[in-house]
Amino acid sequence: MTLIKTQYNRRSFLKASTLAGGGFVLGFNWLAGCTPVAEEVAEFVPPSAWFDLNAYLKIGDTGVVTIMAPNPEIGQNVKTSMPMIIAEELDVAWRDVIVEQAPLNTESFSRQVAGGSQSIRQGWQSLRMAGATARQMLVLAAANLWGVAPEDCTTSDGVITNNRGESITYGEIALAASALEVPEEVKLKNPSNFKIIGTNISNVDIEGIITGKPLFGLDVRREGMKFAVVLRPPAFGQKLESFVDTAAREVKGVTDVIRFGDKVAVLANSTWAAMKGKKALSAKWITENPLESTTYHDEELNKLLDKWTELPLRKEGSVRYDLAIADQVIERVYEAPFLPHNCLEPMNFFADVTDEKAELIGPVQTPEWTRKRVATLLGREEKDVTIDLTRMGGGFGRRLYGDFALEAAEISSLAKLPVMVVFSREDDMTAGTYRPASKYKFKAGIKAGKMTSYYLVGAGVNMDNSTRENNFPAGAVENYQVESHNLESNITTGAWRAPVTNFLAFAEQSFLDEVAATLGQDPIQFRLDLFDQAKNSPFGELGYDVEKSKGVIKLVAEKAYWGKPKPGVYQGFSTYYSHNTYVAEVAEVIMENGAPKVQKVVCAIDCGIVINPQAAINQAQGGIIDGIGHAMYGDFVFENGVPQSSNFNNYRLIRMQEAPEVEIHFVQSNNDPTGLGEPTLPPVGGAVANAIHAATGERIYKQPFVKNLKVLG
Repeated sequence: MTLIKTQYNRRSFLKASTLAGGGFVLGFNWLAGCTPVAEEVAEFVPPSAWFDLNAYLKIGDTGVVTIMAPNPEIGQNVKTSMPMIIAEELDVAWRDVIVEQAPLNTESFSRQVAGGSQSIRQGWQSLRMAGATARQMLVLAAANLWGVAPEDCTTSDGVITNNRGESITYGEIALAASALEVPEEVKLKNPSNFKIIGTNISNVDIEGIITGKPLFGLDVRREGMKFAVVLRPPAFGQKLESFVDTAAREVKGVTDVIRFGDKVAVLANSTWAAMKGKKALSAKWITENPLESTTYHDEELNKLLDKWTELPLRKEGSVRYDLAIADQVIERVYEAPFLPHNCLEPMNFFADVTDEKAELIGPVQTPEWTRKRVATLLGREEKDVTIDLTRMGGGFGRRLYGDFALEAAEISSLAKLPVMVVFSREDDMTAGTYRPASKYKFKAGIKAGKMTSYYLVGAGVNMDNSTRENNFPAGAVENYQVESHNLESNITTGAWRAPVTNFLAFAEQSFLDEVAATLGQDPIQFRLDLFDQAKNSPFGELGYDVEKSKGVIKLVAEKAYWGKPKPGVYQGFSTYYSHNTYVAEVAEVIMENGAPKVQKVVCAIDCGIVINPQAAINQAQGGIIDGIGHAMYGDFVFENGVPQSSNFNNYRLIRMQEAPEVEIHFVQSNNDPTGLGEPTLPPVGGAVANAIHAATGERIYKQPFVKNLKVLG
């Protein structure tokens, strides 16, 4: 039998056993990442019994192991990487592992959240403990059976062997192990003995993704389910006064029209019918709050940049005095627009609310918080609300908020039917939660050929703190001051991949590059010197590690052959620390038909131990390309509260032919893992802008770049 046939049989078994057991598991798959040692492999024998070792895993009597993936999967590969950590400490062969997406379960799991690049970092110890605890229980059960000390037993690939040469599989001893008390002290593996962590493991859902299997929220189907499309206020600041639904109800397939708050839901037998019904609605809107425009935001943010505060977020020395006596003052302002998230899979959620329970299924980054709000909305106990997680077609912060899940729950409660709320792309883009528009003003005082003062003031829409005041170059400059101002707005804003730093890093690194050029210093050496000054800083706590910062800078300089580009290639450098991870990048730009083109980005990362190198590279590359695309092209404006872009015909994204080669290098480390989904995005805008300056002589102060480059005008 071939390996392909064996894998097919395994998947068929899993589907049958899952459905027969009455459970609801979305996104399950048999992991097919093994390589046979011979032409033929043994026929798969399904377990006839399963034994729970802990909340994270259960072992079948054949040795097959089911590992639960506790956190939401939004494409960051935690559904593969988190089980890898458990399997490593369990010491089981990866070919014998099944991965299932865990539902929300606050009793068994902690922090079931996808956000802040924290899933692996926060789960690292608990996942290791889960696997090691199960391994220790299995060893103890085998030792008891043989009458030997546990210390005289070893494990490998799901088999326990004692010092007499006797062996037993995990499956054969699982029943006895499951009856033991959970040990209080557990020994974890030394990283030097890892066999799974640090190896390339394919995404557990890859076959389902490429063959169109039902994995995502939009794939959920239930008997009697209706599709709901929602009419929302067309402008931020407006509310619904009245509506007429006569024409909507006449659309074939429309079954009901329901008002809830300032919204109207059209229910139908298909998304197409629901969308047609929504277009047939006639609504009257009233304005209760100011209808804001981008010109208003620009004016107000500029006012805030000129506002001096006596209560800065951080202050050392006297910036005001040092700027007054400086030989030269460099002052620059950087500007960023609002941005939508534009996940590939638009917002959606399923809800079935009855008198007895509220069952919800779908893609959300914060299931626990969402459940609490659904329970409050419906006036239910949390125990009567369940949320099952599906794979997400992107999140980037938009799916943190769960407003779409609350809509589904409320509509289902009113309709007395199971409902799937579906956003169109236009709904997603115009009724979204946006990255806030923001501006930064920098000032640097130059005296005797040295930067002696550094002043930063940030201003953002709905941003309580638009800065990271303890980040670099805090501690490196004797006169240092950071301030932040907030502009309140009725436009809904929130987290967008690498919140705050996604633009702050570009502004900071572009400014520092210009300071280095003014001083006639190499951009990399200029930063390394600042880090050396920060290392012995008497100016208070640093929000970063100097040596790790220098480590990634030196690594990327080496790998990118900094200062030694090929003819016609222009380099730009940037570095940034965010989400507990250190990143340095060198962008390479060439001139093509008179315009700059990003040809390559070389990136160095210190994120601690790398769980799955293949997946880590994918995440890092994705962050870089996402960052380039939005810095180059992303633009979003409002006119009288109405978004002026509604689909990809008038909102520019990076295109395949514009994506550069991306080369990733990791600092070798056995430190605990840190974040990776977001940290490569913040510095890339600065690296590209600095490379464009090298190529064209133009400095960029405003995103998107394509609208603010003279060479493109």
